[in-house]
Amino acid sequence: MKQFISVDDVPSVPRLVEIALEYKKQPFKDKTLGQNKTLGMIFLNPSLRTRLSTQVAAKNLGMEVVVFNIDKEGWQLEMNDGAIMNGNTSEHVKEAAAVMGQYFDIMAIRTFPGLKDKESDYKEKYINQFVKYAGVPVLSLESATLHPLQSLTDVITIKERWQQPRKPKVVMTWAPHVKPLPQAVPNSFAQWINAWGEADFVITHPEGYELDPKFTGNAQIEYNQDKALEGADFVYVKNWSSYKDYGKITCTDSNWMVTNDKLKGTNQAKVMHCLPVRRNVVIADEVLDGPQSIVIPEAANRVWAAQAVLSQILKG
Repeated sequence: MKQFISVDDVPSVPRLVEIALEYKKQPFKDKTLGQNKTLGMIFLNPSLRTRLSTQVAAKNLGMEVVVFNIDKEGWQLEMNDGAIMNGNTSEHVKEAAAVMGQYFDIMAIRTFPGLKDKESDYKEKYINQFVKYAGVPVLSLESATLHPLQSLTDVITIKERWQQPRKPKVVMTWAPHVKPLPQAVPNSFAQWINAWGEADFVITHPEGYELDPKFTGNAQIEYNQDKALEGADFVYVKNWSSYKDYGKITCTDSNWMVTNDKLKGTNQAKVMHCLPVRRNVVIADEVLDGPQSIVIPEAANRVWAAQAVLSQILKG
């Protein structure tokens, strides 16, 4: 792989999943692969699991890691080419990315959307400017529209827990939230499950929360949550703001929260969430603390997803 921005950068999703699970069994089998290489992790937004798991993964491969919270510690960046910089921005991404590309062998970038201008967010200007000017491979730690490391982790988690010959039924369900959230995680989850091709995939949400069809593909869309959950083997819970009425909350129905009662019609489905999660808003305590929740093992797999990706970039 030359970079890792979306599933389109991956030659084979099943093979990448296998590589990650091999690292889970033998974390240090390639402990010198990244020797004398440096990973620069650039954050324009906060992170817990993505930051820590990627650092651990890089360390397992022998890499040095530099973390830079550019939103708090760096100059305010100008992202627009041709800009007249007589405002608040002090440095252009052309120079900033190019300079960091001189320091690092791989750059990892995390940024979020503004949720104000759909066209701008979906052009992925921020991460694409780093790709354009860095001169080294770029790894997405989440962008305006996608979170590929999380989605690879999710596929890994489903794969390792499904041992039956039939395809699992995977349901991604919208849940309520107190503030508008990006579509990055659900977009990416849909994109990866479709590309993986080893699950029967259903997406359920209230009307008005349809995602961009280029990510949902041929997934079944069901507006009745109870009907969608029938016979589910895995339930992936996530909130997102409206794509159509961009960045808005158009439904606050608490009945969409995932509870034990909601899970009665499933095939004792395992419940997943990318975290952080608002307890008793998105998912009830009884579910998160119950036997069907696998959110902690799912989060643990973030290390192996990152290690698989870094190893393939290093080998490439």
